[in-house]
Amino acid sequence: MTDKNNFPICPVETTLMLIGDKWKVLIIRDLRDGTKRFGELKKSLTGISQKVLTANLRDMEGNGLLTREVFPEVPPRVEYTLTELGCSMFPILDAMEKWGTEFRTNNI
Repeated sequence: MTDKNNFPICPVETTLMLIGDKWKVLIIRDLRDGTKRFGELKKSLTGISQKVLTANLRDMEGNGLLTREVFPEVPPRVEYTLTELGCSMFPILDAMEKWGTEFRTNNI
């Protein structure tokens, strides 16, 4: 997990460091329903490259937002699951969903 002393003093900036990229928020959205394999995440995240998905998953794992489990099979199976810290982001996603719904209703 990332050293907490390396985070900014501002809590908003800290949150943005952890999930300030659209892919990370969408990865949390997809893992909200439970464990997913790499291919499932890749398929649901339209437009993301394998390289970018891998980098985001590694960063999120390093920050303690999710766990990565590799199964010794051929071909290897890798599964990703949100940690308790990752699940603590749900209220943020809920607020984003509510705001987005209201925006679409009033502006589209």
